[in-house]
Amino acid sequence: MSYRNRVAFLAGLDSIIVFSAIYLSYIPLHPSIETFSYENILLSALVLFGLHHVFASINMLYNKAWEYASVGEIISIVKAVTCSIAGTAIFQLAMDFELYGRALFTTWTLLVISIGGTRFAWRMYRDHVLKKGQDMEQLLIVGAGQGGTLVARQLLNNPELGLKPVAFIDDDFRKFKLQILGIPVVGTSKGIVDAVEKFKIDKIVIAIPSLSRKEINRIFDECSKSNAKTQIMPKIEDVMLGKVSVSSFRDVQVEDLLGREPVKLDIEGISEYVTAKTVLVTGAGGSIGSEICRQICKFTPAKIVLVGHGENSIYLIDMELRNIYGKSIEIVPVIGDVQDRERIFEVMQEHQPDVVYHAAAHKHVPLMEYNPREAVKNNVFGTKNVAEAAASFGVKNFVLVSTDKAVNPTNVMGSTKRIAEMIIQQLAQTSTTKFVAVRFGNVLGSRGSVIPLFKKQIQEGGPVTVTHPDMTRYFMTIPEASRLVIQAGSLARGGEIFVLDMGEPVKIVDLAKNLIKLSGYTIEEIGIKFAGLRPGEKMFEELLNEKEIHPEPIFPKIFIGKAVLDQEEEIQYLLDHFEQFSPDGLKEYVINVANRRENKLLSLA
Repeated sequence: MSYRNRVAFLAGLDSIIVFSAIYLSYIPLHPSIETFSYENILLSALVLFGLHHVFASINMLYNKAWEYASVGEIISIVKAVTCSIAGTAIFQLAMDFELYGRALFTTWTLLVISIGGTRFAWRMYRDHVLKKGQDMEQLLIVGAGQGGTLVARQLLNNPELGLKPVAFIDDDFRKFKLQILGIPVVGTSKGIVDAVEKFKIDKIVIAIPSLSRKEINRIFDECSKSNAKTQIMPKIEDVMLGKVSVSSFRDVQVEDLLGREPVKLDIEGISEYVTAKTVLVTGAGGSIGSEICRQICKFTPAKIVLVGHGENSIYLIDMELRNIYGKSIEIVPVIGDVQDRERIFEVMQEHQPDVVYHAAAHKHVPLMEYNPREAVKNNVFGTKNVAEAAASFGVKNFVLVSTDKAVNPTNVMGSTKRIAEMIIQQLAQTSTTKFVAVRFGNVLGSRGSVIPLFKKQIQEGGPVTVTHPDMTRYFMTIPEASRLVIQAGSLARGGEIFVLDMGEPVKIVDLAKNLIKLSGYTIEEIGIKFAGLRPGEKMFEELLNEKEIHPEPIFPKIFIGKAVLDQEEEIQYLLDHFEQFSPDGLKEYVINVANRRENKLLSLA
């Protein structure tokens, strides 16, 4: 129905109701009213008719979408009717008509009931007739506060979404057994499984925007004990900004279950050394490197240089950044290998960057055990090339992306990254460039990480392969890792190793179980197989060894360590005699250097 037809229909309907109500109010009183006058009643009806339409317009009774009517609409009806009846009473007094309070009160009552009834009839039909004809999923809402109420109201007003909220869960005992929008609060999070069975729930929505990661993890554990699919409501700020609707539920992600809050950035400190500067990122096409580029561009550098040896990956990040920032930032894609010393010096000389983020590296532990020479060439020689080029051309800040596997390393990858740390720490003692390293735990979703592997295994029907039931790792998200790198540059004084406080390490088997549940399967359906430790793997990782630890964080959630350096001679020997080492001898040598053990030098060759 068009707006004009809608207004005409409602105005006509109200006109009939007004005339009917005033006559129905006076006629029963006729025997008891000696001076009863049909003329006075007609004049009063005409005045009431005019006043009603005036106050109905003022209170916008003809402009409301009555299929979504609630308490606010009832108040508008009461105000419009009360004002029109009061105006009619004043008219009768002014005309010296005999005032019949009972008749006017009866008229007021009939108008409120009739107008309200006609308006709410459509909503009742829509809610109780149309909805019954739809096949709707039964929804349990966890959280009976602001977020949960928003979700419930949105779904009640939009049955076409196919979700029917039937119960709330809330840990506030004061809300237990209350009804919100006609939906009962049936218990606490401990009773989620019982509620799912009792109300035949198809889907659960966690609707507590202020919930901490630890609490989300706890509630998800309870939800995962049932067969209902669990999702989470969007952020309130995204709803308010119009980015998503309240009903745009998303699946719970693995990062939601890390059990800690993400690290926040010192925006002002970062802006000082990035905004309007030239930034160079090596490994710019990789998981971490590309996210560093995305995060850096938010601070509007004058120029960002994307260095990588993979043509396709550099093309993709170049196109992505150009689409968003092409008009405000100069974006330069550079194909080059960090092992090519001449090329790296050429690029550094041409672009004269203020800040360098060195993310290019070989990082796959078992693969590097089979290819120790490539690990050394890329992670050690490549880092030396980029770092010395940065020092030669006056780069102000240099940030090395390192790993927790560089702590007491037992494998080639971790050892080469520790030696890379040693190289930049040595340069920090003699250069004006501020050299720092940042150690990550495992980055969720990065290439070569366990998450993509687990997802692939789940899609193929399982089983998910886990090395050992007791193996633990520290985890962080790709954006979080990238922010830590950027933040480290603003905190740099020279020679530091920055480490994120990543809470408690996570058992890999627990991660696998959560991912199976998030994918909509049970552990029994997919299965978990323990395959044993792979070459070079440790049961657990450390972030700093006991000699590096500074107990106080330099920044909220960021710790700093400064390693002892006394392996300069051994590193130089590795550089000078690299070609003379056998693969096994090279592995043993770099592990010994990284752990500051004595080497027998060429006897290992």
